[in-house]
Amino acid sequence: MAEIIQERIEDRLPELEQLERVGLFSHAEIKAIIKKASDLEYKIQRRALCKEDFINYVQYEINFLELIQRRRARIGYSFKKDEIENSIVHRVQGIFRRASSKWKDDVQLWLSYVVFCKKWATKAQLSKVFSAMLAIHSNKPALWIMAAKWEMEDRLSSESARQLFLRALRFHPQSAKLYQEYFRMELMHAEKLRKEKQEFEQAKMDVENLDYPEEILTGELARIIYKNSINIIKGAEFHVSLLSIAQLFDFAKNLQKEIYDDLQALHTDDPLTWDYVARRELQIQPQPGEEQPATKQARALEMGRKEDRCCAVYEEAVQTLPTEAMWKCYINFCLERFAKKTSNQSLRGQRLERTRSAFRKAHELRLLPEFLYKQWIELLLQHDFLQEALQVAVAAVELFRDSVTMWQMKLQVLIASKSPDIASVFKEAFASLKPQVCLPLWISWAEWSEGAKSQEDTEAIYKKAILAVMGADSVTLKEKYLDWAYRSGGCKKARTVFKSLQESRPFSVAFFRKVIQFEKEQESCKMANLREYYERALREFGSVDSDLWMDYIKEELNHPLGRPENCGQIYWRAMKMLQGEAAEAFVAKHAMHQAGHL
Repeated sequence: MAEIIQERIEDRLPELEQLERVGLFSHAEIKAIIKKASDLEYKIQRRALCKEDFINYVQYEINFLELIQRRRARIGYSFKKDEIENSIVHRVQGIFRRASSKWKDDVQLWLSYVVFCKKWATKAQLSKVFSAMLAIHSNKPALWIMAAKWEMEDRLSSESARQLFLRALRFHPQSAKLYQEYFRMELMHAEKLRKEKQEFEQAKMDVENLDYPEEILTGELARIIYKNSINIIKGAEFHVSLLSIAQLFDFAKNLQKEIYDDLQALHTDDPLTWDYVARRELQIQPQPGEEQPATKQARALEMGRKEDRCCAVYEEAVQTLPTEAMWKCYINFCLERFAKKTSNQSLRGQRLERTRSAFRKAHELRLLPEFLYKQWIELLLQHDFLQEALQVAVAAVELFRDSVTMWQMKLQVLIASKSPDIASVFKEAFASLKPQVCLPLWISWAEWSEGAKSQEDTEAIYKKAILAVMGADSVTLKEKYLDWAYRSGGCKKARTVFKSLQESRPFSVAFFRKVIQFEKEQESCKMANLREYYERALREFGSVDSDLWMDYIKEELNHPLGRPENCGQIYWRAMKMLQGEAAEAFVAKHAMHQAGHL
């Protein structure tokens, strides 16, 4: 092994001598480079090989290359690149080849190899790397697409890109993404050739002898890909994705029309088709010769007419295809348009009325999903349609009696309208729902009570909630209860609540930190109380939370009534209780704190 390492170092000497001779590195730096290279070589020549050693070696060489570049730029020296940089690049490629043959399945390693070659190697070398990678990872369509894009965009070889896509499709005949990118590539290639031909014609050059096949210029190859792909991959979503790609290319109008007509003919029973057809009305531009709307008012009127045409298509769609999915598309369109900002109040009013109407129709047909009821009620509340919101909320609760969200929405409407029935509806909700989903309702009830009822009533709600809510959900409730206690009765009330809860597990660190913070905000902050809270918190979290131990030590050091002599004992207790990384973190924090006090 020593002989191999020695041979590798000797192979480096010519480039290192050149670096020293031309003044890019000093003699001392060259010696340091040789020592570091020897260490790195030793690690990748051992019997037990480690991938990280190869990665570190490559990273060192890349840093070395970048340093050479910076020094060349600084002194303005640009010669001897063959003897220096090319030699290093060749060596890094050798390291990558060894690593990728040893760890063939590591895609990230292959991608690092590709990134290196893109920056430092020749295009022919990178092409070989892609070939080697795809021979092993032929099961990953994304890698085929990456290689084909590189051939097309960087190497300017449409034929190589085409061959890669065809090979990829033999491995992945059902891959929608491969067909989409192959389709896009052929259209891009056609557009590029059309521009080239146009430039030659403008320069009055003879294009007869140049190779501009008509089937490529007209997008016929892309059309063939489209026709083949829709026979293999069914569904409106894929069809629409190809149409969206074709619409990026102005020369492909005939192809766009063909795809659009096929979409309507083949996928009439898919909501996505109707959704696409309806939204297309927004994109229709005025015909040549038609006057463009000049004023804001005229533009708003034109937009209103476009949206009316969209809604006419949606109305036809929900008649033809009366499904929940179709109504969802219609309502989502209405909500999106309503969310668009406009200063025209008439257009905004039209959008709101259109949205309310769509919601009502879907509700009457019982084709409205739960989450859209929530959006409907929120919309009505936002615009103060309280009576309608209450009617919708009542209907939604009847339809989804086991949904905590629907009960919450009904209660939200009742609270907004200051109904006298709020407390009774809360009780009805608890009777209808499973206890394990009721946490949001308990919090809502307590928050409402805080603003509308007496402290005694609110506390009674919190106490009922603590008994009813179990497990992890109760943690949030305890924090809310403690916050309310401090807001309503100050630190004294918070202490009382803390003592009543201190044995009701589970807890969060935040629960204890809150009561500690409340105590510290008092003018007469009692160290005895702080100790009690820290000790109680450490009983629960002392084995995992190093920050609690550090804050306890700082409190003893900084509080006027603290006992600095206790800090040593707290430190050793922490070291006994903390485990693994938490113990290491504590030691580091404690050392930094001590250093800051020196």
